[in-house]
Amino acid sequence: MSLQSRPPIIPVLPDSAPFTGEQRAWLNGFFAAILSSDPLAAPTALSAGDAAALMTELPAAAAEEDDGAPWHDPAMPLVERMKLAEGKPLPRRMMAAMAQQNCGQCGYVCETYAKAVATGTETKLNLCAPGGKETLRMLKQLAEEASEAPSAAAAPAAAAPAETAAPAAAPLGTRDNPGEVTFLGRTRLNKDGSEKETWHVEFDLAGSGIDYAAGDSFGVFPLNDPGLVAAVLDALHAPPDFPIAETTLGEVLSREVCLRSAPDALFTLISYLVGGERKAKARALANGEDPDGDAATLDVLAALEKFPGIRPDPEAFVECLEPLQPRLYSISSSPAATPGKLTLTVDAVRYEVSGRGRLGVASTFLGGRIAPGTRMKAYIQKAHGFALPQDLAKDVIMVGPGTGIAPFRSFLHERLATKAGGRNWLFFGHQRRDTDFFYEDELMGLQAAGCLTRLDTAWSRDGAGKVYVQDRIREAGAELWAWLQAGAHFYVCGDAKRMAKDVEAAVAAVAATHGGLSGEAAAKFVADLKTAGRYQADVY
Repeated sequence: MSLQSRPPIIPVLPDSAPFTGEQRAWLNGFFAAILSSDPLAAPTALSAGDAAALMTELPAAAAEEDDGAPWHDPAMPLVERMKLAEGKPLPRRMMAAMAQQNCGQCGYVCETYAKAVATGTETKLNLCAPGGKETLRMLKQLAEEASEAPSAAAAPAAAAPAETAAPAAAPLGTRDNPGEVTFLGRTRLNKDGSEKETWHVEFDLAGSGIDYAAGDSFGVFPLNDPGLVAAVLDALHAPPDFPIAETTLGEVLSREVCLRSAPDALFTLISYLVGGERKAKARALANGEDPDGDAATLDVLAALEKFPGIRPDPEAFVECLEPLQPRLYSISSSPAATPGKLTLTVDAVRYEVSGRGRLGVASTFLGGRIAPGTRMKAYIQKAHGFALPQDLAKDVIMVGPGTGIAPFRSFLHERLATKAGGRNWLFFGHQRRDTDFFYEDELMGLQAAGCLTRLDTAWSRDGAGKVYVQDRIREAGAELWAWLQAGAHFYVCGDAKRMAKDVEAAVAAVAATHGGLSGEAAAKFVADLKTAGRYQADVY
């Protein structure tokens, strides 16, 4: 009689499961035994002591997803977010350092970007554009603390990795592999007399490989303003054709580096070029301090002008600057209604600091500098939890003041093209009705066609008192509550720190007033809507 050896255990748990090697080995054996037809392989229960000893080694990461991320609030200051994340594993503290907008501009959402940085699969700490230098400094601090902390247990030396195939190229039309689109033109949406400059911008997607859905965002790769580039070159006392690698200084300043906010590394470089009080001031700025009360206003040009007379090496100078990031805009068109075309609704950002005009790099690029017919790189950022309900019979409530109307124009066009049976209600607001009623004729047409069931508007500068969309929500509370009780989906788009919070508070007030809920129960009602995917936000 020959003895038969047991077949080897085939792993059931993936290597990424949040268990130690010992835990994974035992659990793989346990599950393999359950799935096996071999009676000799029946699992043996661990004693209480053995089980406790094994499971006390469970990494903190196993439970980190259940903490509710209480810091995930874009209106909450960084210091408060970090306090809520104290004692949490590194990925959670890094998530708390993000801007909490889940905008996707970094190529991730806040949670996945934090995990990628914490595990080392992403080495760039400067991708959170909304968080800016504040987030970058905190990520650097957390990374330094993690590198200095002793590991809980020395990991065994890893075997040499097997040779693997080269990673597949990113899909066409994504951030890492953008497509080429054609800029068709722009139309100003404000009428004469408006204090704002807002543009309806159109693109042709033919041949780009780009495909999108209502609710997605469009990523554009802008160029810096030529006037600003010329001023920086003048402050550097350097010619535009100064060689930098295989290109020139002028091209690098135009296409590759961010000239908006002066990074800490630039002040560190400057501190080596000056002495005395100026050195102390440059070092303070490099450490995130504000010796003169102007740190928040210092773009790259202002930083150079603050320390006149310096002549940094141009190559060292550009190495101190952050890369010029693409900018994301909510798409205002529907592929079902206008296939092959894509539109945006863009506020051109222009303001003054100390007598010098400042420009939004992408908004003024799209709103003035790029010529019709120009081919440019662009990509689609897929929406994260911001999409129309799959059930076309569901009602939809949309709150989008100013350029926040963009995704809801897309939604309405989509609902019309797909003949969705659900009702549609839009809250729109701006400064003045006569000059800032974006897409007025179009919205009237959608109402006449029966697609836009109800339109409520709020004009903050037309009357004696300012009226905002959140005020209109409260005024329409009884009907809004009836829509929500009937299963309507609620959407809001716009400013994260003020408007979106005020709208959420208004919805909770409606639930309290017309639903008879306590303040705590009303807040839970809104939270439950979010959990069910019936309250979605696209904020910035």
